[in-house]
Amino acid sequence: MVLIPGLNKLPSSTPTTLADLPRLGMGRVIKVVGDGPASERLRELGFAQGTEVHFCRQAPFAGPIVVALRGYQLCLRLGEARLVLVEKPGGTV
Repeated sequence: MVLIPGLNKLPSSTPTTLADLPRLGMGRVIKVVGDGPASERLRELGFAQGTEVHFCRQAPFAGPIVVALRGYQLCLRLGEARLVLVEKPGGTV
């Protein structure tokens, strides 16, 4: 492998997304990635920085997840859940 300065940077850690919430149990929103319609709708639904999100359940065979935030439950496809970056409640990603 040829290393080219500035091009071959390896990420220090993979960001944790809402799709990873089943193994975390709970998380705090860092931000919603993107400017598309799905990202805008997630922001409108309450995924703002600092919002606590709790995992409720997941459909079988890697199906949608149900999360609780701001007093209601929401079902999201994993593709949509990957647009929301979260951190563990302790403050580490």
